[in-house]
Amino acid sequence: MSPHRTPHPAPRQPARAPRSLRAAGAAALAAVALTGCGIRATAVPVDAGAAPSRVACALRGDDAGSDTGTATRVSLVCSSRVVDVERRLDLPSDGDPASRTALARVLLAELRREPGPQERQFGFATAVPDDLRVVGPADGDPRTALRLNRVPRELPGFALAQIVCTYADSALADADSRVVLGGPAGDTGEPLRRFGCSAELRTTEQAADGAGAPL
Repeated sequence: MSPHRTPHPAPRQPARAPRSLRAAGAAALAAVALTGCGIRATAVPVDAGAAPSRVACALRGDDAGSDTGTATRVSLVCSSRVVDVERRLDLPSDGDPASRTALARVLLAELRREPGPQERQFGFATAVPDDLRVVGPADGDPRTALRLNRVPRELPGFALAQIVCTYADSALADADSRVVLGGPAGDTGEPLRRFGCSAELRTTEQAADGAGAPL
């Protein structure tokens, strides 16, 4: 009769770590691997969006106008702000009110016109409506006033900024580099306003809503 043998208990399996701990360990290993490759790990996927624009909003020389005209700065839209470019234009001589109106019309025509090829390449555009027109002061207006066929503050924000900043850098401005603009003479609901080319007007389209001091 064989001696009685006591059976050995089965070897115990090592306890498995909870699933959450295993996931955390895997994430840690992945982070170490990324760090070793020079990549900074992130907790969640990141959509970096489109690559940054290389548009410079700067030109070397003018892109349009006369070869023999006067170097003149006009304001265009580029990268969500209003920026000056230089063009050579045939400008009327300074003097009487008629020449002021003629100058206002020349400058407004430049703002209405689509930018040239080089300007477009650098990201420039215009927001000024093609049907916008300007006339001189109406009866009872200050001599320096200019009237548009639309109320200025009802224009697109950057369109108003283009007009104000272009006019303020010309002989149309007063000693404080401000211009007096109004809508049609028969519109009595909106007074003439005195506008300055501020940084806020250049960079914030909504700034046009509160722009200008009433006369």
